[in-house]
Amino acid sequence: MTDNTITAAYYRGGKTFSVERTPPQAPGPGEAAIRVAYCGICGTDMHVFHGNMDARVGFDRVIGHEMSGTVEALGEGVSNVTQGEKVVVRPLDHCGDCPACTAGHHHICHNLKFLGLDTDGAMQEIWTVPAHTLHELPDDLRMDHAALIEPVAVACHDVRLSGLRHGEDVVVIGGGPIGILVAMVARDAGGRVLISEVNPHRLAIAGKLGFDTVNPVEADLTALVNQRTGDKGADVVFEVSGTQPGVDAMTAVAATRARIVMVAIHAKKPQIDLFQFFWRELKLIGARVYEPEDYEKAIAIIAGGGVDADTVITDVSPLTQIQAAFEALDTSPTAMKSLIKVGEMA
Repeated sequence: MTDNTITAAYYRGGKTFSVERTPPQAPGPGEAAIRVAYCGICGTDMHVFHGNMDARVGFDRVIGHEMSGTVEALGEGVSNVTQGEKVVVRPLDHCGDCPACTAGHHHICHNLKFLGLDTDGAMQEIWTVPAHTLHELPDDLRMDHAALIEPVAVACHDVRLSGLRHGEDVVVIGGGPIGILVAMVARDAGGRVLISEVNPHRLAIAGKLGFDTVNPVEADLTALVNQRTGDKGADVVFEVSGTQPGVDAMTAVAATRARIVMVAIHAKKPQIDLFQFFWRELKLIGARVYEPEDYEKAIAIIAGGGVDADTVITDVSPLTQIQAAFEALDTSPTAMKSLIKVGEMA
């Protein structure tokens, strides 16, 4: 690294970011320094912006984890990547010793550090991370598109855990960024997908992407699903709305022995119709983040055009305008996925 300082955006609390020049962190043993190209703003980042995670992140934190970049420098002992390679970061650092880790479930480590929340993240020009978190990218993959790999990996994990089979009927409840990506991955896997969403702008984007949609405020979702499936119901349901009406709908539309995947994080404990679980022998599946195979699947899907990245990405702002980007996303009814252009790479 030749520059003595880099540009970084620090969360300072009170819905405020401070863009500053700071020395980059040199990679230590087992680490790699990544020159960041793009970083997406996710729902968790917005929770930070609203002050809901101050106790966890503090007021001197660089956030961000939905990123793409190139390897800038390598620490001692790193051999899985080479300098100049295009990469993304799977932002999970596990302890290796807890019961989850010893059972092979590193992604739900009891002592998991989420990079960009528990450590500094990707809203800086050079980001130093554990080298084991890196995944190589195809040379011809656009870097703005590659910034979608992290959320697409979430969707890949959700769909994989659902056991979705080709030709099955799928209902995605909630058509926000993750819901849209879950729908795309489910369609890529051969599912017949219906998206339920109340926001007309999100419904328009889903329609542009070729999905059948329904606004459950204006139409009877359960009746429509039954009509589409010959009164069978949906074989797989993804609850991505994080709302009580969404939880009510997930059991109402489910077919006998359907699999329901709880994707959303609910602010309050929802009430669940357990009678439907008994009556139709339903399965409820929890899904958290992703595993390495989900990242590789996400890379393959995006590289193969399975996700319409240009439609999903609705705006791009420079790192120096991060404050305005968060403020705009906080009030915009039309945004789907907002990116921060951190570096000059295209």
